[in-house]
Amino acid sequence: MNRSAATEWWRPRLPDAPAASPPAAARVQTGSETPFLALMGFTAIILLSPQTLWPGLIPSRSALLAAAVAIGAHLVDRFSRRQPIVTPTREIRLAACLAAWAMLSVPLSYWPGGSWSLLLDLYFKTLVVFWLLSETARTRVRLRRAAWGLALMSVPLAATGLQNYRSGSFVREGSQAVNRITGYEAPLTANPNDLALVLNLIWPLVVALFLLSRRPLIRTALLGIIVLDIVAVIVTFSRAGFLTMIAIVVLYLGRLLRRPGRGWAVALAGLAILCLPLLPAGYLGHLGTITDIDADPTGSAQLRRDDMTTAVRYVLAHPIVGAGPGQDILALNEMRGPRWTSVHNVYLQHAVDLGLPGLLLFLLLLARCLGNARAVRRQAERKPEARDLFYLAEGLEMSLAGFAVAGLFYPVAYHVYFYYFGGLAVAARAAHAGGA
Repeated sequence: MNRSAATEWWRPRLPDAPAASPPAAARVQTGSETPFLALMGFTAIILLSPQTLWPGLIPSRSALLAAAVAIGAHLVDRFSRRQPIVTPTREIRLAACLAAWAMLSVPLSYWPGGSWSLLLDLYFKTLVVFWLLSETARTRVRLRRAAWGLALMSVPLAATGLQNYRSGSFVREGSQAVNRITGYEAPLTANPNDLALVLNLIWPLVVALFLLSRRPLIRTALLGIIVLDIVAVIVTFSRAGFLTMIAIVVLYLGRLLRRPGRGWAVALAGLAILCLPLLPAGYLGHLGTITDIDADPTGSAQLRRDDMTTAVRYVLAHPIVGAGPGQDILALNEMRGPRWTSVHNVYLQHAVDLGLPGLLLFLLLLARCLGNARAVRRQAERKPEARDLFYLAEGLEMSLAGFAVAGLFYPVAYHVYFYYFGGLAVAARAAHAGGA
């Protein structure tokens, strides 16, 4: 083994081999890049919200325009090549079944008009993103570009979080001020919990790029982004963000400890422990309310615990047909009183709104997407020419596993957080199968 292979502890043992060119048929199936590029533009708009910096962009409705270009270009590309616009994968079928069940439940909803509004204004758009990503990102080159795009987009998000902490831009909870920074002014990151969620879903892909990269300068830059993202998660003071981050770190360390040079992984874990005294003041005390819920001075932990208990009681009373899409607030209000908060749990949110059938469909979809990433990672590990796909699939696996943990604490059943990375996992499976 050469010296570089012995010192690069993060890499599995893969024999050197020239990269194999994908077959001509696979290259043809990749199609036009325009839909993918438009979709990445849409991603940048919804994550970074440039219209907040340049209000002149507001009338242009840039996010809608980018989405329309992506959809239109994809349709034109598929029709011109006489190919179906939807690849009927199991994941797409499960998502379609979940959407169909949601629509069927609308007539029995607590508020049918509100349910239709949520489906049309949010959930169907989320599913369109899931569909487009699974169709347009199905090459290794595009998956790498998506990972790089998300990595770079995370920099202003994390930097803003750190700046808010440094400048004392805090929000209030309950009756007293706590050190919770304001989020980034964009729909998906407007509060500190959501900012922590987005960063936790992105930084595993940055790790994948770091493990994949060979150039020292690029590797150093990626390491800086990883540290920036993780520190930003910490300063959000998000308990859910902390638990999600720890789950991903433990999973990654467990993977790295099984590779050559595992001593470095142990050293990094030790370094993280030594950095504990550098945590922000009051951070460990705030995290202590995870296990001692009644100690939370803001009262939010107690309210969320009570909401989850109420949600379980509602599901037991209505196991098949729930309250209707987006109506968990009204259902819980009926049982607990008018508090007007959603249950902070993706799984209970599905169960309350769509009954146990809806929850089962979502769990199957989550398991399929996570299984795709795991399968690609395992199969690509045995193929030297698929080294990039191995690391990208591993990063997606960590992101989706992180969401599975985060789902226990977030009310984001209809939002794009899971579906974006799930769509990339479906695309990764297609890229591996097609050799593209």
